[in-house]
Amino acid sequence: MGIKIFTNLAGVCLASLCLHNFDVTAQGGNAKRPNLLVILADDMGYSDIGCFGSEISTPNLDKLAKNGIRFTQFYNASRSCPTRASLLTGLYQHQAGVGDMVDDKGIPAYQGYLNTQCVTLGEAMKTNGYNTYMSGKWHVGDKPQTLPRKRGFDRYFGLIDGASSYFQLIPYRNNQQPPKMMLDDAPYFPEEGFYMTNAITDYALTFLDEETPKKEPFFMYLAYTAPHWPLHALPRDIEKYRGNYINGWDDLRSKRFARMKELGIIDASVQLTPRDERVPAWETLNVEDKKMWDLRMAVYAAMVDRLDQNIGRVLEKLEEMGELDNTMIIFLSDNGGCHEGTKNKGNFIRTSGETGNSDSFDAYEYPWANASNTPFRMHKHWVHEGGISTPFIIHYPGSIKGGGLINESGHIIDIMPTLLDYAKGRYPATFKGNKTLGMEGISLRPVIEGKPLKRKNPLFWEHEGNRAVRLGNWKLVSQYDYSKKQFMQWELYNMKSDRSELDNLFEKESAIAERLILLYEQHATRIGVVSKEKLDKK
Repeated sequence: MGIKIFTNLAGVCLASLCLHNFDVTAQGGNAKRPNLLVILADDMGYSDIGCFGSEISTPNLDKLAKNGIRFTQFYNASRSCPTRASLLTGLYQHQAGVGDMVDDKGIPAYQGYLNTQCVTLGEAMKTNGYNTYMSGKWHVGDKPQTLPRKRGFDRYFGLIDGASSYFQLIPYRNNQQPPKMMLDDAPYFPEEGFYMTNAITDYALTFLDEETPKKEPFFMYLAYTAPHWPLHALPRDIEKYRGNYINGWDDLRSKRFARMKELGIIDASVQLTPRDERVPAWETLNVEDKKMWDLRMAVYAAMVDRLDQNIGRVLEKLEEMGELDNTMIIFLSDNGGCHEGTKNKGNFIRTSGETGNSDSFDAYEYPWANASNTPFRMHKHWVHEGGISTPFIIHYPGSIKGGGLINESGHIIDIMPTLLDYAKGRYPATFKGNKTLGMEGISLRPVIEGKPLKRKNPLFWEHEGNRAVRLGNWKLVSQYDYSKKQFMQWELYNMKSDRSELDNLFEKESAIAERLILLYEQHATRIGVVSKEKLDKK
């Protein structure tokens, strides 16, 4: 088997160096072009919604899954900025200029905002005759020329920065300005009664109400900030879950794991990874600590619940417009569950309020992030499965028979070619006088409609020294040791038999590993990846 794979990989190696611009042309289908709605959750783990194994009430997402399809092996880019840049452009984030976060490191691939060699979904859909709207979190640059209305969106409301209180605009780090919100081209300041998740939906519905001309289809990018920290939720939502997590994270992981197998989200052969080494056994905690952690997860669950409620409001609007059946809806998360601590830590603001209210700034940290990412290990930021796996739903009655599961791997670079395919659209070779880079992904339409996907090129990841490449069932992955400032050893896993990444085959399948390393190095050079050590010196 190793020799056969080695030969196939050699061909892929050449293919990966020969990507170029191409036009997407529709493969038939309905005469009426569909509306397109992409819904992005923020820092939500793989098992956090009902149809992917969660106990959290998400009836609207569950209904989309029941009447649509779920990808069980869909991937993001492990963190907010990289994922958003990649999703918006159909490129790897380095090619779009957001190789890390939004800081300008003086290197084209790391300038911290979308460059002029990429085309956003807003721009691509606008040039193909769509009305374009965005409501929610931008986080791919705050320079005037990089804002949503300058990158193809007719209307915009939301948060330009990466995080904020859900109730007000206040600095959440010491010596930092308040986060920036905008309505179209003007600054926006929340009024009394504001709650971020509700407001994002309010303006999305307003844009649909005011849509002109209505004869044109629309593309909407609905990028919620939930359930990203801080843990802020409405009291009635919190009370629905308070006390539900008093049995702890070990119990929750076990129950979610069993439910995921029942649903077919994970194969019967998949093993539950050991509890994260930074997380204590629940039974070792005292009563007060158990109550504190129960509240944190209850607030997190309330935020996911409120997210689903608001998705329901959008679905009701589409039904009222008579457009639900002619709208392709995609739902995913920008990375795995977030391990970061915020409660009076580092340079975060100091707060004393109870978790959930406006005078708190808490997170659910390693313990509950480990549960959110059931059954995988690692979290947001890393490129092991816990960091890059997302629940992924597509709902489109025009082409999809409901209830199916797709086990082939997909990636955020595939979203733009898929949407252009269904929109009967073309990807421009030049835009505003600039030559564009060709899309890196492929249309998912074949597998959506029951045919083989036939992906030729590997999938790649790189974020702050964490690296991975996947080809077929093989995944090569390495994490960066930030304390020692060095790369850790490569690991090799067979995703078909070991999705949890527990059996490292690097030594046993050395020929495959070596070829995948070569593929990764060629890819990294091609897209402009700069070593973590060099970046740290900038």
